[in-house]
Amino acid sequence: MCRNCGAIVGAGESRCAVCGTAVAGEPPAPERITPADREALRFARAVLQRPYKFTILFLVANLFIFLLMWQSSGLSSQNLWGFPTDVLIAYGAKLNYLIREKSEWWRMVAPMFVHVNLIHLLVNMYGLWIVGPYVERLYGSAKFVFFWVATGVLAMVASYGAVVDGDVPGEILGRFLLRNRDLPAVGASGALFGLVGVLFVFGIKFRHELPEGFKRAFGTGLLPMIVLNLFIGYLGRGLFDNAAHLGGLVSGALLALVVDYRRPGERSGVAIVWRIVQSAALALVVVSFIKVGQHFRDPVPAPVQMQIETDPQNKQALFVAYARGFHAAQEALLQVIHNNDASRVDAAVILLDALPRLDDNATALKEGIKALLFRSKEMSARIAAAPQPLSNELQEEKNSLIKDFTTWTENYNHWLKTDAQNYGFKLNAETPP
Repeated sequence: MCRNCGAIVGAGESRCAVCGTAVAGEPPAPERITPADREALRFARAVLQRPYKFTILFLVANLFIFLLMWQSSGLSSQNLWGFPTDVLIAYGAKLNYLIREKSEWWRMVAPMFVHVNLIHLLVNMYGLWIVGPYVERLYGSAKFVFFWVATGVLAMVASYGAVVDGDVPGEILGRFLLRNRDLPAVGASGALFGLVGVLFVFGIKFRHELPEGFKRAFGTGLLPMIVLNLFIGYLGRGLFDNAAHLGGLVSGALLALVVDYRRPGERSGVAIVWRIVQSAALALVVVSFIKVGQHFRDPVPAPVQMQIETDPQNKQALFVAYARGFHAAQEALLQVIHNNDASRVDAAVILLDALPRLDDNATALKEGIKALLFRSKEMSARIAAAPQPLSNELQEEKNSLIKDFTTWTENYNHWLKTDAQNYGFKLNAETPP
């Protein structure tokens, strides 16, 4: 029987077939651990044993702010797939005009905790959950917080500089990085790219010390992911803020070049400095959201509103939101008219209230259908309490509601044939006039 692992050793065998330990003669000398193996163990210990509490804290903070934005949007399930632009601005989205003309500097900080919709949040938080623990465990919480906030801010600085007046120059690089429209920019992806840049440089700096598994995860092993994400950004130029992504990636790489890595067991004489830096970074985030709260109800300036209203992608999304809201309102009204069931009225009103401004006629249609919904709910309550058959007064009220609803529908159809054409809506050629 093997002294080391307890496995049964066959007769005449000099070594255990399981663990390779000699079963006869002098006990084997302990295997020597080379300096490279010892350094690999240190790296492994850094990844496996250090906590990553600030990764979790940032995940919770992003989720909390997302829930606040959803509440501000009316808690509509539709808004989970795209918050109104005024909500994004209220929560601190980056807008060059407000930074330049109103000195709202906090819009360089707050956007890294703000997201456009649920998919945007889930993609970025999944990336943070995968990459964040590596950076925090390797560098420690203080440096991790510094990396996240610094690269997030520098990503917004890059996004700020990428907005140009007039036509975008160039065919490839210019269209990839630059924009000629000052539209809201939000998301944690710039800071996330910053963490990827940190791991990329880390893997190159310590490539001779890393074990094989770490070499595949860091350094040049990240190149396929970086190239793929930049390629996706190129395909989606105009949709993605590629300047912010590239700004975060480059700033993270440059910071990793100058920030020291403290191995497990090593004492650092400047640890207190990094704690101060960490506290300053967190204070910057807190102060930024205090400023967001102070300016939460500021009206959107006319130049910004004009940029938003004339953006083709934004206007098309708003039209879809209005079409869904109007459809829900029509269904609720028809349910009252035919079944005297007002159970869907309140939900339809909430959906309409969550709609941002599109144009004057759309606003008039929204207010008109809301008034009909309120009338239908009051009428439904009176009908439910009245004896059958209905009195002439109630029947006339119902007929008046049907008549006004018919008029509203005609106005809505006219809007679809006129103003709605500006938002990408096209009537079917076979649809009767």
